[in-house]
Amino acid sequence: MKTASSDSRTETDFSETEAAFATFIRRLIQDAATLRAIDSGEVDAILDPVSGRAILLPEAREALRQSEVPTNQVLATLPREEYQRLRAGLELVTLTFGDVLHEPGELIQHIYFPNEGLLVSLLTLVQDRMGLEIGLVGSEGMVGLPVAQGIDTSSVRAVVQGTGTALRMESSQFRQALETSPALQRTLHRYTYALIAQITQTAACSRFHQVEARLARWLLMASDRLQSNSIHFTQEWLADLLGVRRVGVTLAASALQQQRLIQYSRGNITILDREGLKASACECYQKIKDIFDRA
Repeated sequence: MKTASSDSRTETDFSETEAAFATFIRRLIQDAATLRAIDSGEVDAILDPVSGRAILLPEAREALRQSEVPTNQVLATLPREEYQRLRAGLELVTLTFGDVLHEPGELIQHIYFPNEGLLVSLLTLVQDRMGLEIGLVGSEGMVGLPVAQGIDTSSVRAVVQGTGTALRMESSQFRQALETSPALQRTLHRYTYALIAQITQTAACSRFHQVEARLARWLLMASDRLQSNSIHFTQEWLADLLGVRRVGVTLAASALQQQRLIQYSRGNITILDREGLKASACECYQKIKDIFDRA
């Protein structure tokens, strides 16, 4: 996706209608070359330097919404007819790092199907503070799974990692769609099994395995879901996710870097040797991967 920089100021500007939004974006762009690129379709998103959010232009947003082959794997498994019925209630949204989709004990207002390149951490909290990551959701799954089980509230905090897009649906619409879509029911039964297995394996991993092996496991899982060997996370954030002190992540990342398995600088992590990183990871990575591959 090609983007151009804007000089936007307030997020409320983006609540305009699609037509007004397009006009608003064009007013922000000063140079003629960028305007021509937008009009020709070479640019389909504007990068907002204030929020760091990639804002899709209306044409690109609609094109993605109308895509016959969704990048979310749950949706991609549906027969064409069932996906077509579901698609009418799906809204393409851009999410950015730190966005909180659900909070423990709160009503789940929307279901999210992440597209490729987006990660969402499921966190269990202690004393209302950020706690341990128990699950990681990417384009293989959905966020808001309790609704599929008839539960209206979330038991976890769902936090977005990075910036990307997702297809969002109101929970009430999702319930109705689920009742009329046997294929979606079957897919979510399998995904529920795989996610529960991931959560239980992660709990055991947190108790019994060393930080270095756990970090290697997490990097591989994130890379699989991002479909990229490049990952952006600060040491402080990784420490929160893994439930360890920051110094523990520093030592673990340094050890993996000394083995030339990763390159790590200012929060930018690049996997250099995937097979070597697998060898350094605990057995939990392969166990979780095998379960998702079979589901």
